[in-house]
Amino acid sequence: MPTIQVNKSALSETRSVEDALLPLADGAVRLKVESFAVTANNVTYAVIGDMFGYWNFFPAPEGWGVVPMWGHAVVEASNCAGIEPGERVYGYLPMGSHLDVVPQDISVGQFRDATAHRQPMAIFYNLYSRLAADPEHDPAHEAERMIFGPLFKTGFLIAAMFVREGWFGAEQAVLTSASSKTALALASSMRDAAPGVARIGLTSARNIAFVKGSGLYDQVFSYDDVAALPQRPSVSVDFAGNAAVLRAVHEGLGHHLTYSCTVGATHVDARGGAGEPLPGPTPTLFFAPTEAADAIKALGPKGFAEAVGKAWVNFLYAVKGTIRTDERDGLDAAAAAYRDTLAGVADPAVGIVVRV
Repeated sequence: MPTIQVNKSALSETRSVEDALLPLADGAVRLKVESFAVTANNVTYAVIGDMFGYWNFFPAPEGWGVVPMWGHAVVEASNCAGIEPGERVYGYLPMGSHLDVVPQDISVGQFRDATAHRQPMAIFYNLYSRLAADPEHDPAHEAERMIFGPLFKTGFLIAAMFVREGWFGAEQAVLTSASSKTALALASSMRDAAPGVARIGLTSARNIAFVKGSGLYDQVFSYDDVAALPQRPSVSVDFAGNAAVLRAVHEGLGHHLTYSCTVGATHVDARGGAGEPLPGPTPTLFFAPTEAADAIKALGPKGFAEAVGKAWVNFLYAVKGTIRTDERDGLDAAAAAYRDTLAGVADPAVGIVVRV
């Protein structure tokens, strides 16, 4: 059973570890990983793995961790009544070949993994969709779901939070790392939910053409041109995790900045934040599972599912032809894709899917 492990003290260092498959426990199901996407979302899981417990989902030896991935798997063996070998599922998987889960709360469309060490974490990550009865499953868009699904929901939830808060009085939202898939999802959700709030993209010079070509932003600036940002009431959403960029946004917008939201980290090498306090509002870290619980409470499960579904369809239409799927084979390819994404050299116009 091969698994890719990451050195938690040096996130660019990976190793492949081979472990024997243990006998399957009573009530458990063994999943054979079929495929998963490698995105900046996975980098975020690694960067804040200790803070939010992401390293705890798939235990590894001291000092090492297994980065969680979103993807598809097939039931290889089952000691659980009602779940048969050959069934396919979608959910949270290791960067490896197999995962044993203990299904509970089983319904026709999903189940929850009740493995003991996963229970302190948000239930959002412990749910597995049963594809045969999953309303979100579309065989023609399995790759898009792996690449965009969790990132899209994060973007959707950020927009929902801002709508709930009246956009903190802002007339525009400034998104750093505007080429990232989560930023694209937020821009699409904003266009649906708040067309009157201007969408401003900040990105590196090499990604300007891609970001403009997405058609999701009203204006696009390079990081070198932060001083040219329109001076009006603003919120910022930082996907980059780059302390210098965040400071430039705070200083560039000054008193016009009414709220500063931080999400993930795509520029890992510059994520340090020590130094002089930032002017303006204190950055607030966005945590999607908490916002999802609030949104479900406000809209009801059915209303939330309908809202997400409608926005998802709009998003797929918006990015059609913008992102090319790059399919790769094997866990070594997955590790290489993770390292490239960590280093910030992955092409934003490409969505990487690994077949295990």
